Amino acid sequence: MMNFVSVLPLCLSLLVILPHPLQSLEPLTMGAIGLGALGLGTYFKEHTYCKFSECCDDRSIPARIDELKRSLDDTLFGQHIVKQHVIPALKAHIAAGSKSRKPLVISFHGQPGTGKNFVAEQIADALYLQGSKSSYVTKYLGQADFPNAGLLSFYKMRINSEVRNSLRSCPRSLFIFDEVDKMPSGVFDMLTSLMDYNAFVDGTDNTKAIFIFLSNTAGSHIAGHLGTVMKNGMLREETRLSDFEPLLRRAAYNMDGGLQKTTMIESHVIDHYIPFLPMEKGHVIKCLEAEFVRWNRNPKRPDSQEIIEDIISNSISYDRTHSLFAISGCKTLEKKVSMAIN
Repeated sequence: MMNFVSVLPLCLSLLVILPHPLQSLEPLTMGAIGLGALGLGTYFKEHTYCKFSECCDDRSIPARIDELKRSLDDTLFGQHIVKQHVIPALKAHIAAGSKSRKPLVISFHGQPGTGKNFVAEQIADALYLQGSKSSYVTKYLGQADFPNAGLLSFYKMRINSEVRNSLRSCPRSLFIFDEVDKMPSGVFDMLTSLMDYNAFVDGTDNTKAIFIFLSNTAGSHIAGHLGTVMKNGMLREETRLSDFEPLLRRAAYNMDGGLQKTTMIESHVIDHYIPFLPMEKGHVIKCLEAEFVRWNRNPKRPDSQEIIEDIISNSISYDRTHSLFAISGCKTLEKKVSMAIN
């Protein structure tokens, strides 16, 4: 049976031989050729252009969730709730495919240095062949992108337009909103319909997309609650998402920032509120050791251990309430290690 490739030379020959090729063909025949050309164009795009350039397909969007899980197991410290819920949420959303009825919407909350940006970056790297540099990954940054609260109406229209255009380009797009607590209240309200149970909004397929919001909002609430339950005898690793999620929803809705009084929370379109727990001394040490490995230095050598102890003793401050949690988490450690070993 002949395929499009074998038939193409014959079609071209007929078009050359006929004196008035287009006029000589009936509408039905023209339609068949049009469909054939379209199919042939798609075939060539898939097997030529998309072999070397990014396309909205499985090659460019491999969605390597198992690799993401292994990576987070090895490099994310002190965040058992994140690992328990983010990986299954991503896996279920991607597996649903065409049966998905809404995008996946996740809100990360926690103090600086607890891993919110790190995990978002890892998700982008796992989903897309080009990682966070993919043209299908869009990232917005707090005050840098939305510096003037007086321009709220403009920002709302801008986000709505850009998100819709990205979804038209590729329904499997990822949107990361960082420093949400520094954005004007109400900036996301026009996105609510795009995150709800609408298979197509104005012809835009939103069901395969992923939205991730990163915020320091409620970081102190998370630390306060965790410190209290630990003082009462509960182990950190025994805490569950249900211990924090209602707290996060209330804090996000009531505190200053992009999620304050937002219709996204009122409409319950955020699927998961994920707490990033504050870091204890043991977690900070693991972060320091990982940084040494990144510099190809053995963290267990005596001289490395001496540097780690010095950083822990002189550069790490703990919360005043419980004296358990490093105030800046692992956020400033990269530069401290770099300075110490160079």
